[in-house]
Amino acid sequence: MPELVFEDDFDGPDLDRSHWLPYYLPQWSSRRQSVARYTVADGQLRLRIDADQPPWCPEFDGEVRVSSLQTGVFAGPLGSRVGQHRFNPAAVVREEQEPQRLWTPTYGRVEIRMTAPADPEVMVALWMIGYEDEPHRSAEICVCEIFGSEVEPDRALVGMGVHPFGDPLITDDFEKVEVDVDVRELHTYAVDWRPGRVDFFVDGALHKVVRQAPDYPMQLMLDIYAFGPPVDPDRYPKEFVVDHVRGYRLDPPA
Repeated sequence: MPELVFEDDFDGPDLDRSHWLPYYLPQWSSRRQSVARYTVADGQLRLRIDADQPPWCPEFDGEVRVSSLQTGVFAGPLGSRVGQHRFNPAAVVREEQEPQRLWTPTYGRVEIRMTAPADPEVMVALWMIGYEDEPHRSAEICVCEIFGSEVEPDRALVGMGVHPFGDPLITDDFEKVEVDVDVRELHTYAVDWRPGRVDFFVDGALHKVVRQAPDYPMQLMLDIYAFGPPVDPDRYPKEFVVDHVRGYRLDPPA
């Protein structure tokens, strides 16, 4: 049976800082610029984008605004190009980070119960990135990625799969899968990550199999993005509701 090793039901008075760092890739920007906006109440996390929220890294990512939590951080010295998920080739470390590994598993099941807004200006996601203490340990496993523009009342496109980034042993295998559920309501998205294979599920139903897998520690990235500058203040705040996030150790294959 799978063994529960990581759990956050968001039933405390505030964010559990032993589980989460409330910043988004702060090495490329700063903790102050990339700090998440959120509330924890009634057993749920609400990550949000406010109308007055600035872009997290305007030099390299334009008008994108994000509120994100992550379970680790690693970066090199100031001015270097060493750091997790170097999303832009011009990015250099703007703020040094003390390495932290709150939860960085190698293999297992990762599960989230969440809603996704039908807002064409936002995207919500749970993904995993290599801790990247070595440059090639940089692949991504996308548990789920949902653009509000691709949400309908009875179906949605859910992105799932793997991206190699700097890992030469991983090939890109990602797709948007049509799922016949109302993602605006609570649903459970999960991956089973084993040596050489990653299985992707929605509400326990298998939707995709990737027959390759990273073989090194990875951290969780949980976030809501808003694209472009705020236009209509009445459309804020934009919220991403999360009921729980859990991680399990899986039994080894027979």
